[in-house]
Amino acid sequence: MTEDLIVATTRLELVSAGEVILRAELEGSAKLASALGAVVPSSWPPEHYDRGAVEWALRERDRHPEAEGWGTWYVVLSAEQGAGRTVIGIAGYKGQPDAEGTVEVGYSILPEYQRQGYATEAVGGLVARAFALPQVRRLIAETYPELTPSIGVLEKLGFAPAEEAGSEPGVVRYELPRSRYAGPTAAPAS
Repeated sequence: MTEDLIVATTRLELVSAGEVILRAELEGSAKLASALGAVVPSSWPPEHYDRGAVEWALRERDRHPEAEGWGTWYVVLSAEQGAGRTVIGIAGYKGQPDAEGTVEVGYSILPEYQRQGYATEAVGGLVARAFALPQVRRLIAETYPELTPSIGVLEKLGFAPAEEAGSEPGVVRYELPRSRYAGPTAAPAS
C-alpha cells in the first residue's frame, strides 16, 4: 500500500494519513491543505482529534509499518459537491485486525458538516474496505451514550450494542460481526 491510499465513496474521498500528511498537519492547516490538495476549514480539527492524536498516529506508523491503511484517514468532501475539495473530518481504524479478526473504527466530523450523512458514508466506506479482507471478522466502535448522532451512524451501518463493556468508564461499545454485514452502503471504489 502507498502513501496515497484512497477510498472513494459517493461524495467523499477517504485519504489514508501517510507520514507526509501527518507531519504536514503538525506544521499547521496550510501545510495540511497543501499535502491533501484540499481546503482545510478554519474550524479544523474536529472534536476528539488534536495534536496528541496526530502524534499517536505517527508513533503507531513507526511501531507497525506493516499496518499501512489501518490508521487515520482524512475525510475529504469531493470537488463535485460544490466548494472544491474540503477536509471535513477524520475517520479510521485503531490498528490492524487482532488475532480474533476484530478491528476498531472511529470518526469525527466538523460540526458544520454534521447531520448530512457524511459520517455514515465515511464509516461505511471503511467498513466495506475492512470486510473486503477475509481476516476481518468483526468491527467495533466506541462512543458515549449521550452522543445519539454517533450511535445513529453506527446503527444505520448495522452495528448493535456489544456484550462487552467499553474500554473505559462511561463509554459504550458497538459491534458489527461479518455475519450481520449487509454489504457496502457507501459504494467504495477502491
